[in-house]
Amino acid sequence: MLIVIGGLPATGKTTLARLLAARTRGVHLRVDTIEQAIVRSGLARHPVGPVGYVVGYALAEEQLRQGHTVIAESVNPLAVTRDAWRDAAVRAGVPVLEVEVVCSDPDEHRSRASSRSVDIPDLPLPDWEQILGRDYEPWHRDRLVVDTAGQQPEDSLGPLVEAVLRADRG
Repeated sequence: MLIVIGGLPATGKTTLARLLAARTRGVHLRVDTIEQAIVRSGLARHPVGPVGYVVGYALAEEQLRQGHTVIAESVNPLAVTRDAWRDAAVRAGVPVLEVEVVCSDPDEHRSRASSRSVDIPDLPLPDWEQILGRDYEPWHRDRLVVDTAGQQPEDSLGPLVEAVLRADRG
């Protein structure tokens, strides 16, 4: 199955995706990693535009066709990006679970944004003002919303694992 995890920066997407990948033995595709590899190649500079997502869709579909569970993690800010992930799952003939990770406490979200560290060399992290000013379209279809405010990552993971098990059963 394809599990698409989106949400604004500093909400906990990467942490949850890594925990879920370890729990499910799924393939974790992180668009930040793809985009930074493209920048390191010298072919582009930040922001790279849609290329990181397009590469991600192709990698996800290939891994899905090989029978792997894929956890695709990115901001996923636009309906067109959300549709493209879903289309990759449809083409591969697998179910898709869409997840939006939020941090409903603005003070906690801001604190996370200012205190997190870079785990991908030379990846520029957005500051709080850039996070607030980012284009992020509202979701207009069903998805699992995971609110990480005031929780440890393992606590936020519980509802996500339950939803994956339900979706996998069909």
